[in-house]
Amino acid sequence: MQQTSQYGHNNRSSNYGAKALFILALFFTFNSATYAQTDTVISNNQKIACSIKEITPDAVKYTFPGEDVINTVYKNTVQKIIFKSGRVQTFAEATSYKSVLNVMDYNNVTTTMVESEVRGLFKLNDVSSKSKGTTVYSSQERVKDRAYRKLKIQAAMFGANIVLLTNQRTEGNKYGGYFSSSSTAETNLTGIAYSNQLPDYEKFKASIGSNTNFTAIKRFELGASDSDVSQDDVNKPFTISKITNDNGITIIEGRLKGENDVYLFQLANFNNDSFAIAYKYKGAAYNYIIKI
Repeated sequence: MQQTSQYGHNNRSSNYGAKALFILALFFTFNSATYAQTDTVISNNQKIACSIKEITPDAVKYTFPGEDVINTVYKNTVQKIIFKSGRVQTFAEATSYKSVLNVMDYNNVTTTMVESEVRGLFKLNDVSSKSKGTTVYSSQERVKDRAYRKLKIQAAMFGANIVLLTNQRTEGNKYGGYFSSSSTAETNLTGIAYSNQLPDYEKFKASIGSNTNFTAIKRFELGASDSDVSQDDVNKPFTISKITNDNGITIIEGRLKGENDVYLFQLANFNNDSFAIAYKYKGAAYNYIIKI
């Protein structure tokens, strides 16, 4: 009798264990099913599991699971939405932006005077350019094109792929007379450089690891009066003392040999072999390629 009772006790324990495992499996199955019943917003570097409430001409409105508060994200930053039904909706606003992986990708930078086109994007830096004809016979259109080219180059130096123009002033050639002097065609542009996607802060830190000493191998420089960007091979030590995340923008604090007055640099882009830093100093813009 005692032996039968012992076996009965073991059987009851096994039954309890099986029931516990069954309930646990149901719990995870329920949670997985609940997660699968959400919509997914793919925006820049993140995926948002949510419930879509409304899509307006400018934004996407959604709520998080279990919440009633409505959140808003601008369509400029939304690549696509995967609805719980399986339907996928892509957004031309985000897919129209081209990648700027280095300074010479400046042709991928677009310009706009419509503020709604940069809503929700990341503001990187103020940019400006000036171009002037050499003689009174200079083509006004060529002078204007050169100013836009310089503006795009400066934006690309900071990793931007769109510029919101805030001011454009163009003057044509003026021929002098007895009481006035002549002047050549001139175009002045000012704007704000934006990007729809920033270098990933955590991935960048992982790519360089614990190393703090690097070497700058190339320098791009564009001065206010320069007609074009200059490129030079260099061999300069670069030391990192601190890396911070400023609202998504990676700021590097360090020292670049020969630049004693500059110690804050913006991360423009990076890959497995190198990263680029950018800064402004005394009216000129600089971009250095740093070897990893």
